[in-house]
Amino acid sequence: MTLEQGIVYVVLLATLILPIFRRWRYDLVTILGLLVLAIAGIVPANVAFDGFGHPAVITVASVLIVSRGLQNSGVVDLLARWISGVGQHLTLQLAALCGLAALSSAFMNNVGALAVFMPVAIRMAHRSERSPSLYLLPLAFSAHFGGMMTLIGTPPNIIIATFRAEYVGEPFRMFDFAPLGLGIAFFCVAFIALVGWRLIPQRKAGASTQGLFKIEDYFSEVYVPAESRLAGKLVQQLKTITSADVLIVGILRGDERLPAPSGFEVIEAEDVLLVRANAENLRQFMQEAGLNLAESKPIDAETLRSDEFGMIEAVIRPGSVLAGRTARGLNLRWSHKVNLLAVSRRGGRLRAPLGSIQLLVGDVVLLQIPQGMVTETLEVLGCLPLAMRGIKLGQPRRVLLSLGMFGAAMVVSAIGLLPVQITMTLTACAMILANLLTLSEAYNSIDWPIITLLGAMIVLGEAMELTGGAQLIADQILGISGALSGAAMLVIVLVLTMFLSDIVKNAAAVVLMAPISIGIAQGLGVSIDPFLVAVAIGGSCAFLTPIGHQSNVMVLEPGGYEFGDYWRLGLPLELIIVAVAVPLLLWLWPL
Repeated sequence: MTLEQGIVYVVLLATLILPIFRRWRYDLVTILGLLVLAIAGIVPANVAFDGFGHPAVITVASVLIVSRGLQNSGVVDLLARWISGVGQHLTLQLAALCGLAALSSAFMNNVGALAVFMPVAIRMAHRSERSPSLYLLPLAFSAHFGGMMTLIGTPPNIIIATFRAEYVGEPFRMFDFAPLGLGIAFFCVAFIALVGWRLIPQRKAGASTQGLFKIEDYFSEVYVPAESRLAGKLVQQLKTITSADVLIVGILRGDERLPAPSGFEVIEAEDVLLVRANAENLRQFMQEAGLNLAESKPIDAETLRSDEFGMIEAVIRPGSVLAGRTARGLNLRWSHKVNLLAVSRRGGRLRAPLGSIQLLVGDVVLLQIPQGMVTETLEVLGCLPLAMRGIKLGQPRRVLLSLGMFGAAMVVSAIGLLPVQITMTLTACAMILANLLTLSEAYNSIDWPIITLLGAMIVLGEAMELTGGAQLIADQILGISGALSGAAMLVIVLVLTMFLSDIVKNAAAVVLMAPISIGIAQGLGVSIDPFLVAVAIGGSCAFLTPIGHQSNVMVLEPGGYEFGDYWRLGLPLELIIVAVAVPLLLWLWPL
C-alpha cells in the first residue's frame, strides 16, 4: 500500500465513520475530506470540485424537482385516496399500501412518496383500531423497493449508470432495472403483507388511534380579574410579569375568540386566557400575575382552532430548520406565526419547558399554524404532516399535464433519444413554466446535503480509483475468497453494499463499492454489469437500522419504534432480496 492510498483510505474511513456520531453532518465531513485530498495533492486543485458538474448530480437534483411537481399535481394523492377505502383486512391493506408506495417511489423521491402515504397509513390504523407500527415500517421499506425499478428511482441507480458509461461507453437506460426491481418488489411486498407484519412489535406509537397529544393534559383556562397585573398589558410583556414557562395560545373575550394572539394584543380585564403550561408553571403564573382558574367546559382541540388558525401534528424530517434547535432560539412565534404546543419523542410527551427543548429529527410536534399557511409553513420548517391533506383545486388538468410531461421524458430517455440528465432537467423547467411548482418550491425540493455529498464523494471515489486503492481492495477480496465462483462473488458484493448502506448514506456506499465491484469483475474476467447492478440494489437496502435512510428515520417516532425493531423485519427482507436478486442478475446480465 502506497502513502497516497493510505491517505485516501483514512479520509474515506473518516467520511464514513464521523457522521455516525452525529457531531458533524455527513455533507460537511465529506467536503472536509475532499479538501484534505486537495491539500495533500492527491486530487489536483483544478478538478477538486468537478464532481458537482457530474451528470449524476444534475440528474438527482432534477429528479427531486420533478418529484415535487408530481406531488403538487395530486397524482399520488389520488392513489392515496383510493387505497384509503380498501377495507379492514390487514393483509389487503398492507398489500395495497406497500404496492402503491413502491410504484410511486419508482418515479419520485422516496421521502416525497412517504409524505403522501404516511397520513393514509395512520388513518388506516385509526379506522382499524390497530397500532400504526404495523403500517409505517412496511411503508418506509416499500419506498426503497420502488427505487430499484427505474433509473431515476434512487440516486444509487443514477450513480451506477454513470460508472457503466465510463467503463462500457453506454449508461443503463430508464427501464433496464425494471425486471429486477419488479421481481424484488413483488416478493418483498407479498412477504410483508402475508408474514412480515407479524414480526413487527405493536408499539404504542406517537400517532396512536386516539391522536398523539391529549389537549387537556397541556392547556388550562385562566381568568383575568380587574386587579390582575396582566390587565392592560401586551401579550409580549408576559415575561416581565412572570418567570414561569407559559404560552398564551388563545384569548376568549366574551363571545369573541382570538387564537394565537399577536404580541401586540392587549390583555383586558375579564379575559379568559388559554395557556399551555404544566401544573407547576401554571401555579407560579397564576400567583405572580394574580389570576384565577376559569370555570368552563374542558378544553379540546376545537377550542384552539378557528377559521384562521389550526393545529396539526407533524414529524421533523432530516434537514429541517428545527433539527438541533430550540423553539426559543428559532423564535417561531414571531418569525413564522407558529406556536409550538407540544413535543413527543420515543412515544412519550416531553414535559420540560418547550422553549428550551432541543428538537431532533424524528420528533413529532404539535403546531398551531394559520390555516392558509399550513402547507407552506410545514415546508419551510421541514416537517411532514401526519394528517390527510386536501387535493389541490384544478387537479384533473394538473394531473394530465404533469403525467404528460413526465411520460414524455420517460419515453425519450428509454429510447435513448436524449440522456436522462437532459430529459429530467427539461421536464423540471417545463413543470415550473406550467406553474406546477414555483421556483421557490423547486429550489426547496432539492436535498442540498445529498447534492453536496454526491459532488464530493464522486471525486473521492475517483481518487480511490486513480491511486489504485479500489483495485487493491478488490484484489484483497479476491484473494481471501479464493476460488469462489462469479455468482458467489456477486453475493459478497451485494451483501457488503447492503451492510454499508445500513450505516452510511446509500449514495456514499455506492460511490465506494462501484469501483471495487468493477475491480472484482475484471479480476474474475467477467462482465461488470451484474456487479454494478448488485451495488445499485444493495444501495437501496438500508433495512436494519433507522439511520440508514431518511424514510426509516421519518417513521421512528410516529410508529413508536425502538432501534432494534428495524432488523426484525429488515433482516428477512434482505435475505429475500439476495435470494431473488442473484438469480435474476445472472439471467438478465450473464457473467
